[in-house]
Amino acid sequence: MNQTTSSETRTAGRHLESVDDLDVLDAVDRSLARRSALRTRHAQRLARLMDERTDLRGVNQLADFVDDAIRWTA
Repeated sequence: MNQTTSSETRTAGRHLESVDDLDVLDAVDRSLARRSALRTRHAQRLARLMDERTDLRGVNQLADFVDDAIRWTA
């Protein structure tokens, strides 16, 4: 069985969390936050573009769908 910590770090029958595990969790949290912020930024910019350029309506079905979805949730 693989141990995440050495025997020196164990105290009173408990073992401490590995630093590597915490780094991985922090990296995952940062990645999820970055992805969420990017998704929000793209949606906002798409909505702004569709407001400014009504001639783009009907050019891309996905853009139309996202624009409509944003309007319905506002």
